[in-house]
Amino acid sequence: MTLAVLPGAVIRRRITEVSRRLSRCRQELQVTEEQLGHFSDSEADAHLRSLVSETPLADREFRDAARQAEAMAGHRDRLRSEIAALEERLDELLDRLSSRRNP
Repeated sequence: MTLAVLPGAVIRRRITEVSRRLSRCRQELQVTEEQLGHFSDSEADAHLRSLVSETPLADREFRDAARQAEAMAGHRDRLRSEIAALEERLDELLDRLSSRRNP
């Protein structure tokens, strides 16, 4: 195997690694968005209960539910950012591989 072939193999291996990470992140994002929907519903329910009952316990439950929903939204946003970065990295690797094949 010549040295000229090796970088292409390295690029292909990195493409495979990035693609796998991207796939896992997309799956995790899908689960996270489903969970966020649940947490958002729980937050809305707790908010309504706190308004109706006007008790400290209901208010605390609402704040807890809001924190959980906020944390899940933050996780979702971080996943979206990671996916965007991985897509950009994958595009760069594919461009490098393509430019090696089409001088």
